[in-house]
Amino acid sequence: MLFHDLRFNADGSEKPDFILNRPPYRKAGIIVADRNFGCGSSRESAVYAVATFGIRSVIAPSFGDIFFNNCLKNSVVPVMLDAETCAALRAQLRAHVGAEITVDLERQVAIDAEGREHAFRIHPLRRRCLLDGLDDISLTSEFLDVIRPFETSYRREFSWLDPGPTSGPGAVVPNEP
Repeated sequence: MLFHDLRFNADGSEKPDFILNRPPYRKAGIIVADRNFGCGSSRESAVYAVATFGIRSVIAPSFGDIFFNNCLKNSVVPVMLDAETCAALRAQLRAHVGAEITVDLERQVAIDAEGREHAFRIHPLRRRCLLDGLDDISLTSEFLDVIRPFETSYRREFSWLDPGPTSGPGAVVPNEP
């Protein structure tokens, strides 16, 4: 569960002072964080918790490397902006409760509560995958017209490397000791 120990008391009740437990932040779709967000959260379940809560993007000056890559693979847009901009965004959101910011992945800008645009960079392939909803498997599947002929040719040329069928009649079964 997202930020469990920060959001909940030992008895399971919510801590009223935690920002995501307060309206309107309870339904936040974007987190504006400080530096090194997600550091120490190398398990993919950390990003699952973010996404399950409804967060679609995290804006921060920097991220834990594994967390950043897991965001990209799980449809959470990690946006890196400088520390001063992130601090200013957080100040806007605190000063104007209910204010909204937007992450426009297509244009690669974060739009603050006052309408100012802050450009960010994201790898073009990762941007495409996020925009088109592609995971690693669906991205690889786009190249089956190249992969299948290669596999056929490779197996023909290096037939001794192909173990043959692994189940059914004629299956290759490893010798037991």
